[in-house]
Amino acid sequence: MALTFFDAPNCWPATTATALPTAAVAAAESLVHKLLAVAASTDVEGGFPTREFSWLGETGLLTAVLPAAQGGAGLGEPVALGLLLEALRHIGRGNLAVGRLFEGHVNALLLIAEFGSPAQQLRYAADARAGHLFGVWNTEDPAHGVQLGARADGGFALKGAKTFASGAGYLTRPLLTAALPDGGGWQMLVLPADAQPPTLDRSFWRPLGMRATASFRADLTGLEVGADDLIGSPNSYYRQPQFGGGAVRFAAVQLGGAEAVYDETRRFLRALGRTDDPYQRQRLGQMALLLETGRHWLRGAAAHAVQPDKSAASAETVVAYANLTRTAIEQIGLEMLRLAERCVGARGLLQPEPFERMHRDLTHYLRQPAPDAVLADVGRFVLDGGSF
Repeated sequence: MALTFFDAPNCWPATTATALPTAAVAAAESLVHKLLAVAASTDVEGGFPTREFSWLGETGLLTAVLPAAQGGAGLGEPVALGLLLEALRHIGRGNLAVGRLFEGHVNALLLIAEFGSPAQQLRYAADARAGHLFGVWNTEDPAHGVQLGARADGGFALKGAKTFASGAGYLTRPLLTAALPDGGGWQMLVLPADAQPPTLDRSFWRPLGMRATASFRADLTGLEVGADDLIGSPNSYYRQPQFGGGAVRFAAVQLGGAEAVYDETRRFLRALGRTDDPYQRQRLGQMALLLETGRHWLRGAAAHAVQPDKSAASAETVVAYANLTRTAIEQIGLEMLRLAERCVGARGLLQPEPFERMHRDLTHYLRQPAPDAVLADVGRFVLDGGSF
């Protein structure tokens, strides 16, 4: 039977646990060209890369962040962050929509590992091994945000909606936040969406790029969860450095998208025989510089994430460096697009050239929330005496 992401992927062999994170990166790199080859066919508004996620399942990447004892590759361990960022960069290089969804899957599993009880960690690790797809839905519907109400029988009722619910209709274990009554904060929970599917408004998702992420509006009104579906304590989702520091993961995916633009620009110029043009060479040199700069930022982010203690000062340093990293990679991505446009001209922007899709996807994905605020927070950090 052909494997899909709902079928059980192979576990990573425990006998080679020390080499597993490196093997996971190699698995991600091995998928780059396969993802690129089918990316155009996946680029459908409201679609979802089901075939691509079957490949992630086959290679074990859907369980890679789990500890080796739970059948994973240990890619979620703090000391393995640099390798996790490499894996995310490779998937983003193959297809940004797949990278965005994969990063959400990783994010949810890491949150469960950090804040879930031991029983929940084992439960959801088993779900991941069974091929269930996770993700994080945090963006509130402006008019009807999600609320969590207690029921007399000890369970909880949901009311309200999330927007930008990536993977809606395909994720079976979305992790989301819900407001507690009387200003009690925000509670994380995992929704068993295969048993209790939300009501989707597919008309919400009419994007410039990232069409295949199925980021619909999801109305959860009337759905119910139990106490064992709640993850962590109120406001755990926003605890630092996990919340702000996690931005380096989507930055890694974005850098992969920028690398794909770089690769496509080189291919296009070679095909046209424009490699001897001194101005094209100059632009490609600048693009190579940008790409290598981004890789240095990711390595720096991984190094800074390993702090000597769990103090508030250490957490603040991790978050500040993550904010620098996401800002630098945003600027790298935007400049990469500008230079590539000059290289390929109007001809390269025409379909079916891959650059047209890559440009839309990267432009859209670079628009992460509060870019000015995070850089201003770095300014506050250094003015208050913080350093890296």
